[in-house]
Amino acid sequence: MRNALIAFAALALAAVALLFWTHENEEAIETNPVSGTVADGSDVSEERGEDAEARDGSDMSDNEAVAQDDDPATAGDLEIVVAGQANGKIVIDLLEDVAPKAVARITRLAAEGRYDGVAFHRVMEGFMAQTGDVQYGLMEGGNMAMAGTGGSGLPDLEAEFSDIAFERGVVGMARKPDPDSANSQFFIMYAPAPHLDGQYTVIGRVTEGMEVVDLIKKGAARSGRVTGRPDYMKSVTVTE
Repeated sequence: MRNALIAFAALALAAVALLFWTHENEEAIETNPVSGTVADGSDVSEERGEDAEARDGSDMSDNEAVAQDDDPATAGDLEIVVAGQANGKIVIDLLEDVAPKAVARITRLAAEGRYDGVAFHRVMEGFMAQTGDVQYGLMEGGNMAMAGTGGSGLPDLEAEFSDIAFERGVVGMARKPDPDSANSQFFIMYAPAPHLDGQYTVIGRVTEGMEVVDLIKKGAARSGRVTGRPDYMKSVTVTE
């Protein structure tokens, strides 16, 4: 009888351990394994795991661009020509008075042609369309499996939070959990998202071509990850 009780207790402990392990892994499944962001779209992050940080950050000290500051923002509009399922032009009024450092970074990368050919790698119906990974998100020579984990090689930016609400057409900077980690990626809102207000840097508003944004190829319902050939920014230019 005693042996039977011991065996029963051992089985019970094993069952509890298995239940705990399963719960832990279910939580991991609910979190995007690439991005580390909650899969329901409650976060807009630059998707970086430990391996990705090592890949895109380990050689930063050797990049001459790191030592250079972005020029002060003087831009007026950002014009994006979209190709793919959506075809057309998006015009964004850049708010250099609200986020001068972030706008300076966007205009610099655009002027250098680094946004040309970059994919919309994460697009969530009713939430936002994310792009701007100039390291891995290139349609030619990029790595779509890693898209969303890359940066520009320039230093991350300090947060420039404002009281501007994240409503339809508002453009913000994506970041890691650290508020001071925006770099090159940005997103365009499809609908209001009050939980983002004051948590992400607003850099502009779409003034033309929101119908083009609406047609950008959507990703998976839960993660927004785009499979197959994504839509992309064919060209990005800055106008005064």
